[in-house]
Amino acid sequence: MTRWFAKPVALASLALTSVALASIALVGAVSALSVTQWSMLSGSSKLDFIGIQAGAAFEGGFDKFTADIRFDPKDLAASRFDVKIDMASVNSRDSERDQIIRGKDLFDVAQWPVGHYVAEKFLPTGNGRYTATGALTLLGVTRNVPIRFSFEEGKDGAWLKGEASIERLAFGIGKGEWSDTSMVGNEVKVRFALHLKP
Repeated sequence: MTRWFAKPVALASLALTSVALASIALVGAVSALSVTQWSMLSGSSKLDFIGIQAGAAFEGGFDKFTADIRFDPKDLAASRFDVKIDMASVNSRDSERDQIIRGKDLFDVAQWPVGHYVAEKFLPTGNGRYTATGALTLLGVTRNVPIRFSFEEGKDGAWLKGEASIERLAFGIGKGEWSDTSMVGNEVKVRFALHLKP
């Protein structure tokens, strides 16, 4: 009799385990779906940078980029940023300089047309401000880059504003004469202001 009952008991235990696992997966899926999905308004959003050339600062930006933003201050664990940058859309307010930046020794946009940033770890720092650690990929090289940002909701949607700092040579941006940091600074400051709608 003991052997006869063992199989049904084992099957029942397996069934309960499957139900429990399915419930956990369902809860996780519902949690992910509950995080607000934001659409970026490209006309009022900006992705800019500040570089140093010959000892003087110059400002530039990217005219084309997309941002897939899932963010909820109450559910940071399920939040995620996914930003893609059209590297050829660089605009430093100087057409001759832009051509050089797009060239093989710097951005090499012919081979690496897209920059990509993904962040999935967020920490609150108080007063509507946060930090995130994400992976930035440029020229096929991926490095962790922390960002600092604020998130504010209002009548016209939400604003995600922040900044970061990267070292261009860590991504291989600057070959030949452009590897000389006395001509072009290694550190580049990045600023962003994303206008979002749910």
